Amino acid sequence: MNSRAWVAFAVVAGVWGVPYLLIKVAVDGGMPPLVLAWVRLLLAMVLLIAIAWRAGTLAPLRPRLRWIALYALFELAIPFPMLGFGEERIDSSVAAILIATAPLIVAVLALRFEPSERVRGRRLVGLLVGLAGVAALVGVHLSGSGEELLGIGAVFVAATGYAIGPLILRRHFADLDPIASMAAAMAIGALALTPLAALALPGASPSGGAIASVLVLGVVCTALAMVAMAILVREAGAGRALLVTYVNPLIAVALGVIFLGEEPGAGAIFGLAAILVGSWFASRGEPPAEIEPDAAAIRRPAADTT
Repeated sequence: MNSRAWVAFAVVAGVWGVPYLLIKVAVDGGMPPLVLAWVRLLLAMVLLIAIAWRAGTLAPLRPRLRWIALYALFELAIPFPMLGFGEERIDSSVAAILIATAPLIVAVLALRFEPSERVRGRRLVGLLVGLAGVAALVGVHLSGSGEELLGIGAVFVAATGYAIGPLILRRHFADLDPIASMAAAMAIGALALTPLAALALPGASPSGGAIASVLVLGVVCTALAMVAMAILVREAGAGRALLVTYVNPLIAVALGVIFLGEEPGAGAIFGLAAILVGSWFASRGEPPAEIEPDAAAIRRPAADTT
């Protein structure tokens, strides 16, 4: 990972440790998960589209819109509501820890779809050690109730989407401007959620804390973080980019303890240590392969991308 990748990694790892707390505050404050996800995407979309429009970087997206739409489905439209649904039933720190399974899902998917992202040697050991830490943390928090299991399943669906999204991005549109491509993805994600969000509007006004949480989620944790994530995937590859999900639980657990009174327990300390060790070794593998642009884009004349 080069210096640009490390900067993007630091931004994403730090900022994406916060949403789990904010999502918990929002859903507990009366914001339905579908509405929360829709407003979050809408705010980020407005901000990024305004920036991309002024920069004139939206036009080159047209030949890749189908891939951006697929990315929006797996990275935004499915995971965002699933996280809210899950956090209605489990602690915010547990949700963050479950998302840390995304790199393992990438490793499994890479066996079939992305040979350049296959993990070997130290990276494989690191991923397995990190996953052991995740298992330890999850085990501390589970009581086995049906509602908790439903919440865990929803967050695993989100983790799967977070694993698939970066693979699509890197293969099909990582060479595009990250602000423009993320703006388009958020517009498509918001459009997809609009009819569902309209059906899920709350009967009473959400709390002030819920509204403030949504504002921060949209501007900082979505607009800023998704652009940084796009840069990180382009510079370091999908597998290493998703190592942020090994760092996020550290921040999420700390915030859950401080602001929500969650109690990780002694077993969580072992889990956090294992995640740190796993993150280090998993990021020390071979450099990612060079990005291969979409073959269809190569065949198009230059005029088609202006």
